[in-house]
Amino acid sequence: MKKLGWVLFGVFSLLIGVYPVVYFLIDMKQGLLGSKSEDLLQNEVWFWFFYQHIGFGAMTMLTGWTQFSRKLRVRNINIHKVLGKIYVISVLLSGTAGLYLSFYATGGLIASFGFGIMAVLWVITTFMAFITVKKGEITAHQQWMIRSYALCWAAVTLRIWLPTLQIGFGLDFISSYLIVSWLCWVPNLIVAELIILNGKSSRNTNISLSKSN
Repeated sequence: MKKLGWVLFGVFSLLIGVYPVVYFLIDMKQGLLGSKSEDLLQNEVWFWFFYQHIGFGAMTMLTGWTQFSRKLRVRNINIHKVLGKIYVISVLLSGTAGLYLSFYATGGLIASFGFGIMAVLWVITTFMAFITVKKGEITAHQQWMIRSYALCWAAVTLRIWLPTLQIGFGLDFISSYLIVSWLCWVPNLIVAELIILNGKSSRNTNISLSKSN
């Protein structure tokens, strides 16, 4: 079951990682961009940040999931470090662009706050992951990376929740999008914290067993 979960984790990460290529192959007004105004779609600055966001966001998806591979860390720590640096730089570029784009989010203030807070937290958690590993605080680094990639995975959960709300619950696009602007990342962070707490519990149990022996 654990192996299946890892496979699904990797597959979804890779699929969403290559997804931005679609924007170069189809009409740009299809999909989520269909909700944007013509004036915004003619804004070159907005489009620059849009491509920056999805382009480097793709890099975070493609590199981030590998950071959780124990085999990679054990067999080649240098590759782990290089991919980690690529991930951190990509988050900085995609996250700052995402913050800019949040001011133009479909649905107004509710969506803007949702996506904006997510972008800020994404950059902060990634920065903390970088700082802690530089200090040699490996456990803290791993915990911050879990939080960071949970926010990164909002790209996946957004694409799961949006059609679910529309098809499964019969909501219109705007209503679904307002909910998704929070739903795509808040539960992810909750799951991340549960994973971290479970890890702490396991370590404390192991320490107790070691002392008793």
